[in-house]
Amino acid sequence: MSKPPADSPPLIDLPKPTNRIEKRARRRGARLIAGVDEAGRGPLAGPVVVAAVIFEGRVPSGLDDSKRLAAEERSRLHDTILRRAIVSVAVASRARIDRMNILQASLWGMSKAVAGLARRPDHVLVDGNLLPRDLPCPGEAVIGGDALSVSIAAASIVAKVTRDRLMAAVGRAYPDYGFGSHKGYSTRDHFAALDTHGPCIHHRRSFAPVRIALGLEAEQIELFADKASDAEANPAGPAPTEPAFADQ
Repeated sequence: MSKPPADSPPLIDLPKPTNRIEKRARRRGARLIAGVDEAGRGPLAGPVVVAAVIFEGRVPSGLDDSKRLAAEERSRLHDTILRRAIVSVAVASRARIDRMNILQASLWGMSKAVAGLARRPDHVLVDGNLLPRDLPCPGEAVIGGDALSVSIAAASIVAKVTRDRLMAAVGRAYPDYGFGSHKGYSTRDHFAALDTHGPCIHHRRSFAPVRIALGLEAEQIELFADKASDAEANPAGPAPTEPAFADQ
């Protein structure tokens, strides 16, 4: 059975994000609450984009984790969020990712996005389990927050759409790699392009598959090995593989 494409809507109705977490922060005295999320930690190429969003008035309907929305709906909501909310976006470049590592570059982007808001928030909600150290106010890490909080969901949409548009522009400049379709993620076509053309300036040198393509890794990984061949070569079962990227 074939899997639905990545931008397909979910096959079942999942609970939508609510303002329950925001209400809890307001009961503690917070007035302006910023949701923060990133897009692009996993890809082999391109920047990490972080968005911070504050709603002062009516929250748009239909907000959800950006991964659960079709591309057209994400784009529509992105434009609505920009009209109705206070929004700040920070971009951690490929060079910064390689210099700091992907986690630290993401945390840097969170700090910059919050600092760039036109109004200083009283409380920050960050998707994930870590907070940047230099927030200007109390913060709260919310695991799975993009599916729970409307503010974080809005930030996830802005970050995702912004990054997708950036990668489409990269794809026009480097048409051999297919960035416009896979956005730098680890797809079969992307690995084939790496094998044929080698990494370009937008590929993350600190990520293992890119280092392999550059000849910097001693042992190359078969990323798309046939399962039957694996079982024949190793009857005891598959050996554990390296993650798709490595922080340095």
